[in-house]
Amino acid sequence: MNQTSFIKINPIDTVVVCLRAFSKDEVIRVDGKDVVIAQDTPVGHKILIEDTAKGTDIIKYGYPIGHAKIDLKAGDWVNENNLKTNLSGTLAYEYNPVNETLKIKNDGRTFNGYVRANGEVGIRNEIWIVPTVGCVNGIAERLASLLEKETGCQGIDAIHSWHHNYGCSQLSEDHENTRKVLRDIVLHPNAGGVLVLGLGCENNQPEDFMQTLGDYDKSRIRLLVTQKVDGDEIEEGLKILRELYAQAALDKRVSCDLSKLRVGLKCGGSDGFSGITANPLVGEFSDYLVAQGGTTILTEVPEMFGAETILMNRCKTPELFNQTVDLINNFKEYFLSHGEPVGENPSPGNKAGGISTLEDKALGCTQKCGRAPVSGVLGYGDRIKTNGLNLLSAPGNDLVAATALASSGCQIVLFTTGRGTPFGTFIPTMKVSTNSTLFARKPNWIDFNAGKLVEGTAMEDLLQEFIEKIISVANGELTCNEKNGYREISIFKNGVTL
Repeated sequence: MNQTSFIKINPIDTVVVCLRAFSKDEVIRVDGKDVVIAQDTPVGHKILIEDTAKGTDIIKYGYPIGHAKIDLKAGDWVNENNLKTNLSGTLAYEYNPVNETLKIKNDGRTFNGYVRANGEVGIRNEIWIVPTVGCVNGIAERLASLLEKETGCQGIDAIHSWHHNYGCSQLSEDHENTRKVLRDIVLHPNAGGVLVLGLGCENNQPEDFMQTLGDYDKSRIRLLVTQKVDGDEIEEGLKILRELYAQAALDKRVSCDLSKLRVGLKCGGSDGFSGITANPLVGEFSDYLVAQGGTTILTEVPEMFGAETILMNRCKTPELFNQTVDLINNFKEYFLSHGEPVGENPSPGNKAGGISTLEDKALGCTQKCGRAPVSGVLGYGDRIKTNGLNLLSAPGNDLVAATALASSGCQIVLFTTGRGTPFGTFIPTMKVSTNSTLFARKPNWIDFNAGKLVEGTAMEDLLQEFIEKIISVANGELTCNEKNGYREISIFKNGVTL
């Protein structure tokens, strides 16, 4: 049997991953031994290569991904029916720092971006309308439509209103989360001009909200409270938007160092190839960008469970280690407070694609952040303070997590997927397929194919192609979600609605 039909990821693994579907009674040769396939096994799924007793850990990526529910034999198909998570509640952790030096040189690449007054750099120059409360969503969307019809977006990249359901009837943490994310959107450098649109009677009082912006550029960010307008708020809003538009249309791209690039790392609709192709490729890019002085951010905290110690031990300082411990355990407490187990995560699509437990998913998921040390840990709604690799508190939900990455200050989200998804958040959301079949089936969704890594393309060669693609997007090339107009925001909610 040709060994390229399966892959053993780590020398100590007790499973291999199928690179094609296998039929019952086929024979594969692994580590000098013949293994007879016990059941028809789909592509991307796991085949056991050692007899494993009930309760014994099964190893993939060099780490346990759970334990056998029953006695298993070499050749068995390992899936959620016979593999059980080892995860339970919160844990105490010990800091065992791992210091790995990245042997990557600064190669002098640049991108062309829009330098804002505060020194931040945008990769788009758009006009945004940000409602303080969902009650004015309709007005915001009408204003965006009218301005686009009037101007044709000549001289700028796009016009958008950011529809959401919040800003009123919220208390404490939910209220603050809404205010922080909306603040982050208003301040984002991908916007050349922003109209903050309020109603007037909402919990998120417009004037108070403007105070959260700090020392903002008042020529680029304007406020309109619709209840205070005598007469037609549409015409008043258009008057302000025309002024913002005229100024933004004068902005020009200039050459910027890659240290100004901030990239979010996200996966969704994963499959058995995610941890073999797309996630390792994104991890190589993350290390490359960090070596250039840039910033990458990993989130989806529940999808760190089972791989969290890898991240903790890469923290630069004991303080960052303690913050990462809090990041993990606080999210576990969130699950437990709702009566939910911390180990229940892989979706039906993940399971169908070959991911059986949360550990299985996490060990593949965390490969997106490469091997760089952790330089910063951010709470939900926090903005980037430190260049390098950062960890961000947010759930695994695709749109909530992608919105949080964009809110932190990322100009692009790299989104790896084995099942495919069309969505995008309020910044370019670049889809990276884990397999060539998906890339061929959904060219209107997928921007880059990492599946070539199991078809003979060397990682270094594909990485160079990937870097150039990302720089092209930073320079203005539209991602599929932008071409399709699929752009949304979603704000994390935990508490009551009044």
